[in-house]
Amino acid sequence: MGYQFSDLTRACPRNWRAYIEHDFVRQLGAGTLEDGAFRHYLKQDYLFLIHFGRAYALAAYKSPTLADLRQALEGMKAIIDIELGLHIDYCRQWGVSEQELAALPEARATLAYTRYVLDTGSRGDLLDLHVALSPCLVGYGEIANWLNAQPFTRRGADNPFDAWIAMYESDEFQQAMQAEVAWLNERLSEVSPARFAELTTIFNDATRLEIDFWQMGLDRAE
Repeated sequence: MGYQFSDLTRACPRNWRAYIEHDFVRQLGAGTLEDGAFRHYLKQDYLFLIHFGRAYALAAYKSPTLADLRQALEGMKAIIDIELGLHIDYCRQWGVSEQELAALPEARATLAYTRYVLDTGSRGDLLDLHVALSPCLVGYGEIANWLNAQPFTRRGADNPFDAWIAMYESDEFQQAMQAEVAWLNERLSEVSPARFAELTTIFNDATRLEIDFWQMGLDRAE
């Protein structure tokens, strides 16, 4: 039997746990995260989503099959036509206008991760790109599930960040996460040990950059 997505997380246990269980995530689950830190994260996440859309456009270009091309197109449409609008509405609830979002400068952590993903996809193949995106695509769903298993997590009206958790625990997101894992498992099952080592490096680097993205929000770093 070949490799699976779980082999990537097992190959990078310290960074994967540091990402899933970051202080930003813990404070979000407990409802103790400072509003300013969350707003800073939300604003930068808007910029990340734009680059996420670009990554799906790159995935379309890199697609070797019609099925992969259709998957990339649907992903890009979901981000550009649906997720960005929902994110803008959510930011508005937190006092951040669409005009403010449009004028935002990118924080260094945003630049680092998004450009890493695009560079990895440009110089590699479709699997390289998916692995670089997987800490976000899969990680956010795992974070919601992890938070729901923690005794410190508060749900409902007494947690101002409850809607964020609900977004990533939703059936729609969890199904998308499982579909991505299934896609990765199918491709990873066919790679050689040397190729898996290359993909592990990509996954580990992308996870480290996701850790920095949480820390950026916590520190409100520019």
